Amino acid sequence: MSEPDQYLPEPHLPQPHPPEPPRPASPLAGMKVVDLSKILAGPYVTMSLADLGADVIKVEHPDGGDPTRAWGPPFNGPDATYYLAANRNKRSVTLDLKSPEGQEAVHRMLADADVMVENFRPGSSLARAFDYRELSERYPRLVLLHISAFGDTGPLRDEPGYDMVAQASAGLMSLTGEPDGPPVKAGYAMGDLGAALFGLIGVTSALVERERTGRGQYVTTSLYESQLALHINWATGYFATGERPTRLGSGHPSLVPYQAYPASDGHFVIAVGNDGLFRRLVDALGHPEWADDPRFAANRDRVTNRAALNAKLESVLVDEPVAHWIALLKPRGVPVAAIRTLDEVYDCPQTEALGMVQKVDHPEVGPLQQVAFPVTFRGERPAVRTAPPTLGLHSRDILAELGYDEAGIDRLLNHPQGA
Repeated sequence: MSEPDQYLPEPHLPQPHPPEPPRPASPLAGMKVVDLSKILAGPYVTMSLADLGADVIKVEHPDGGDPTRAWGPPFNGPDATYYLAANRNKRSVTLDLKSPEGQEAVHRMLADADVMVENFRPGSSLARAFDYRELSERYPRLVLLHISAFGDTGPLRDEPGYDMVAQASAGLMSLTGEPDGPPVKAGYAMGDLGAALFGLIGVTSALVERERTGRGQYVTTSLYESQLALHINWATGYFATGERPTRLGSGHPSLVPYQAYPASDGHFVIAVGNDGLFRRLVDALGHPEWADDPRFAANRDRVTNRAALNAKLESVLVDEPVAHWIALLKPRGVPVAAIRTLDEVYDCPQTEALGMVQKVDHPEVGPLQQVAFPVTFRGERPAVRTAPPTLGLHSRDILAELGYDEAGIDRLLNHPQGA
């Protein structure tokens, strides 16, 4: 959160600087990643590594591949948009990982791989087949990321879980929704995406350490752990007070006013992060006396008297449309925003200026839009180079790279599937 007018940027002055060294194609160019994961958390990690330049080989079961290919509608071409969201810039090969032949092909990939990502259920046959202790003896430089639902130890270690299970079991749903309403799942897949981002940090950190030690390592995270880490201020507040947090709708546990408010034609948000901003707000609303009311003068008092202050604010704000309040408050430095729908977000000039939507040609769909990687390097955003692959699109090329002849490739691709 930033505090307007508290930290003003220094005037920009041109500074001499040495010429940049030749730029690699991408930060992770030359890295090889073997992706044995599926659904969202693991594929999002590997898509991010691919965005950053790594060669990512997505290994899928011949019978349908990644389950998210069928998670629709909506579909765009043969695959669901859920799959298309997390698998660009990869190559797809189909292998039956439960067969000795499929496992041998993966071992050929691992011989010169930098990273392997999997989300096998702990204790499963595949987890045993690709156990890191054995892999590390054969491939000492390999970084293996394992993502699970609940972590590598503890009483829930062997439990399966999807994103919603993580949101429920880690408490996020108890914090989301209106105070008098039911628990609500977050709009994003916060369990999966949180685990993906922490997993990405783990992988890149392990690669940096490998530069010093020459050895890879076993990296783990889980949907559950990621949600605990993202509790952040909620958890520290609970540790300090022992009080169970409750749902606040769009409200903030430590700041008031800081939530969505109703106008005459919809809702918008006001985010007051300090007492000075509160005075600007109430001055603009024509009620400067509220800033001197002992119930509201300081933020800690406003938090205590949240309901009383919100009732006063709503009685004023409901009389005019959202555009009126934005036009009134924004020039005064009060942080406000309309609540955009996704169509409005992707029509927004700011989204366009950032280059956050890129197009790539899909062999069966044509031009396909993708939300780009949200970090720039030397002022440039990593490119969406290739569309999410159709199932097994690169099987023959990849197997040929691994040294299989045509007969061997045919045997692998036509091998009876394991149980």
